[in-house]
Amino acid sequence: MTAFHPPSLPLVLIHGAGGDASVWAVQTAWLTQRGWTVLALDLPAHGATPAPPLPSIERMAEWVWAQLDARGIAAAVLGGHSMGSLVALQAAARRPAQVRGLALLATAVPMRVSKKLLQLAQDDPEQAIDNVVRWSYAQPEPDTPLPGWQPPQSYRQLLLRQQANWADGSVLASDLAACDRYAGGDAAARAWGGPTLFVLGEFDRMTPLAQTAALRQALPHSRTVLLDCGHNLMAEAPHAVAHALADWMERDLALA
Repeated sequence: MTAFHPPSLPLVLIHGAGGDASVWAVQTAWLTQRGWTVLALDLPAHGATPAPPLPSIERMAEWVWAQLDARGIAAAVLGGHSMGSLVALQAAARRPAQVRGLALLATAVPMRVSKKLLQLAQDDPEQAIDNVVRWSYAQPEPDTPLPGWQPPQSYRQLLLRQQANWADGSVLASDLAACDRYAGGDAAARAWGGPTLFVLGEFDRMTPLAQTAALRQALPHSRTVLLDCGHNLMAEAPHAVAHALADWMERDLALA
């Protein structure tokens, strides 16, 4: 049997609204141990990256390419969760020749956010965070958690930390508004058109499966993996997400 030799081509991962690079901790560790190069980014005002949050998906996509250019990364596989999936899609559309594949987790186009949640995130961020956490899990505590499963309380603490990073306003409110305003998804899908992996939760209440149908149809060179979980895929089914990414890159993209 031929030995597996992962390429130097990196997998670049982008977190969702109010999160940071740590949401990918299990996947990054597993893929790195397997030999992959993984770069999980902290968007501005998230994690270790300073400055106010960027106000639009388009600006976030530009920022991602600026980070890759600064690191001398000329080509990559892009992946993103929720808001990060929109950023990854927009980034792929901007420079399709530099993207080998696109992984979209818990995605929807358009990704509309209820006016009530948008207002709550501005007026009472902590209550908005509690709502997001509650809606992001299929079950608050399953009878038999999958290995690496992370509880809702851990996710809540993560979102609260991001909120504290920007004293002048609500990081979650800014991120949710950027998702709600983004109208470029259809055009970005047409501009990208390349190999795409969808990893979706069957019980996702934030970006339900039905909201991905048009995007999946617009990207015919795609594979869809359905997982028994909700919106917070990386926490609810961490190793299943890692395996889905690896299998797609090694088989569909022939990067092995």
